[in-house]
Amino acid sequence: MLRYLRQYRTADFRQLLRNQRTPHQRTTASLAGKTVVIAGATSGVGLAAAQEVARFGGRLALVARNEAKARAVQAQLERDFGADASVFLADFARLADVHRVAVELLERLERIDVLINSAGVHCTRRQTTEDGFELVFAVNHLAPFALTYRLLPRMRQAGAGRVLQVNSQGHRFGGLNLGDLDWRRRFYVGLLAYGASKTAQLLTVWDFADRLAGSGVTINAMHPGEVRSGIGQNNGPLYRAFHRFVVAPFLADARVAGESLHLLAAAPGLAGVSGRYFNRTLPEKPAPHALDRAVGRQLWARTMELTGVPDDL
Repeated sequence: MLRYLRQYRTADFRQLLRNQRTPHQRTTASLAGKTVVIAGATSGVGLAAAQEVARFGGRLALVARNEAKARAVQAQLERDFGADASVFLADFARLADVHRVAVELLERLERIDVLINSAGVHCTRRQTTEDGFELVFAVNHLAPFALTYRLLPRMRQAGAGRVLQVNSQGHRFGGLNLGDLDWRRRFYVGLLAYGASKTAQLLTVWDFADRLAGSGVTINAMHPGEVRSGIGQNNGPLYRAFHRFVVAPFLADARVAGESLHLLAAAPGLAGVSGRYFNRTLPEKPAPHALDRAVGRQLWARTMELTGVPDDL
């Protein structure tokens, strides 16, 4: 960790600390007439984002793994906000599910104005998916990459749209190793594996932004703040107890993240802003290792290969 801290310029580190103390911004911008796809909308950050989108009139496409939870959220949004919300099922640990749900979204939605990728996982022990990928890397990086890539042509057709990748300050832990993306050769450390997945996501955001330049579609990443969410609840009882009694009391309500995502999705002043990282709504410079474009180009090629997306962006 110390080697990563040594990479920071003093001014960038001061900005990071200043942003942590500065409240997030809000907007009253309407989302009426807009279709917003949210992956991971049944709890935490994704649920808070769905509630804010519904509050401001947006049409919702909820992508979730658990149908019962998704239907409950759908009913709540319809009851509380009169929202137009539909449910699409996919497990982000299965790339086949991601490709299938992308096809379903394209078939059922005439337009996509906003895509929010908020599904995520953190593991204390190494696990692999049925595709053979390390679980955290698959869910946090490969799946949102594939979904984004498959939906972008529809967004480009409209000549406008915003993609928001829910990232994390956890990217500052580092951990990305192009020669060992699945942690087969290294001792598995949960925080580093999480950091690797979020670093990978950031590195591809910059390449997405380059490819989208001039299209009217933007892509940005954001840290949702230190808020209460369901991430990590898949781990053992000791982790869950520590999180509940030691960590959770100091976390903010997830609505902070929802309000921040609403601003990034709807604020007129952010039209055309792309390839940026935000701490909630505050522009911030990511960790230096997440800005290495040479590594990013290698990762892009590897990610294309692993996800099997068509090279048509």
